[in-house]
Amino acid sequence: MSSLFISSAQAADGGGLLTNSTVLQFAPMLVIMVVFYFLLIRPQQVRARALREQQSSLRRGDRIVTAGGIVGVVQATRDDAPEVEVEIAQGVRVKILRSTINNITPRDKPANDS
Repeated sequence: MSSLFISSAQAADGGGLLTNSTVLQFAPMLVIMVVFYFLLIRPQQVRARALREQQSSLRRGDRIVTAGGIVGVVQATRDDAPEVEVEIAQGVRVKILRSTINNITPRDKPANDS
């Protein structure tokens, strides 16, 4: 009868920060973050790095396309200047920022006109 009124003491788990259930709860999120990094973030960083290198190595005669859709040919450039002089039509030259250039076709590479 005394066992009805006296509760028996139960030992608690060691319940640290990294218990088995905690790791199992966060494992899917970690896997998703790793997949996002390798499928989305890393390729974007590689493309951005390649575009910055192309923008810094512009030469006269390179065909470019700006963020606004303007197509032209580089006429003058300086390594230390953020602007590039581009000919967009016969005798029409404008200065544009290097950072607005989205696509570069070098002069020694023929364009695909098909």
